[in-house]
Amino acid sequence: MTNENIFSGLKVVDLSSFIAGPGAAVILADFGADVIKVEPPAGDFWRLGNKLAIEPIADEAYQWHLSNRNKRGLTLDLKSPSSRQVVIELVEWADVFIVNTPHHARKHLGLEYDDIAALNPRLIYADLTGFGENGPDANLPGFDLTAFWARSGLLSMMRDEGAPPTWPVSGSGDNATAVSLYAAIATALYRRERTGQGSYVTTSLLASGVWSASVMVGGALAGARMPAMHDRAHPANAGANVYRSSDGVWFVLVAQTNKVADLVKAMDRPDLLTDPRFTDPAKLAANRAVLTAIFEEVFSAKPMAYWADLLGKINITFGTVHGPEDVIKDPQLTANDIVVSLEGAGKLTSTISSPFQVHGVDKAPAHRGPGLGEHTEEILRELGFDDKSIESLREGGAIPETSKRAA
Repeated sequence: MTNENIFSGLKVVDLSSFIAGPGAAVILADFGADVIKVEPPAGDFWRLGNKLAIEPIADEAYQWHLSNRNKRGLTLDLKSPSSRQVVIELVEWADVFIVNTPHHARKHLGLEYDDIAALNPRLIYADLTGFGENGPDANLPGFDLTAFWARSGLLSMMRDEGAPPTWPVSGSGDNATAVSLYAAIATALYRRERTGQGSYVTTSLLASGVWSASVMVGGALAGARMPAMHDRAHPANAGANVYRSSDGVWFVLVAQTNKVADLVKAMDRPDLLTDPRFTDPAKLAANRAVLTAIFEEVFSAKPMAYWADLLGKINITFGTVHGPEDVIKDPQLTANDIVVSLEGAGKLTSTISSPFQVHGVDKAPAHRGPGLGEHTEEILRELGFDDKSIESLREGGAIPETSKRAA
């Protein structure tokens, strides 16, 4: 192992907010990049995510640290004319510039690609939008709930027959899109290594959502006949369904056709193999609901530990349905560095790592996200601003009078 990391020396300006853009920057920081998080004087609203009613409520700003660990914090009011020189210095300093400000506001602030690319021809300008840069809805505000889940078609399919669309897991589309944006940045960096040229790279919540739904959306492109919505009582295959054990644990069963005989024998129901309702494909198809009800009755008679042991012995795939409180107890998470230690965040001592490893390379230890404006003066001095120019920035309203340390 070495202290020199993959992105050591890479300089990143993260002008984005909430989750997807900052998440891409976190992955770069995990592998050694120097990331500057630029926030308005009021801060990124995601600092308050742990207090929002629709989110898991906690005393510690766990979401902030998850999306902004290992970054330095700079507070800058982009609406102040005097902030322009800071933006210019940041662009000239940076290798990567991440932004998700809506394009109409970006244009007003002089942050469009054409506004800054000439300042640094090697810059990777990473643009994140809700619905893409073009088309009639390019300027619509986009959240993962609307662009990734609803507009992509995913939400229409994540339900059982007869049930309305439900509310997806907060941030799930954002975090998937963060990986897409990271991949775009890494691809552009590889191109720069070969050509010396910077790039304008982009992705959207919609593009990432459609990619995630591509089996079904691709089927629509091919004119395919869509399968019926899943129905627990009338599944396409009783061996591929969701069941519940006697102790109330839900689990997903995936018994392939050639394993069903082993399953019913292990259930101590060998009679099902000769039951005339299930002995030929046509009768089985007509009586799937009956067989499903039998399976449900059998599975509900024993606890999950019993079924886990039995299904494991006969090599039938299953997965228990875990809630978040169960997930964090899963030994696979610590064994594979999915959950890692977090430094400096008070009572919050762990966080979730980015979703891949490079063998032989240690990720940077996770350190708390920056306090609002915590490193403002430090960064400005690195960019070449002296005491007089920093004071001028304060007087012009580009930076606040004081920098807060707490998140």
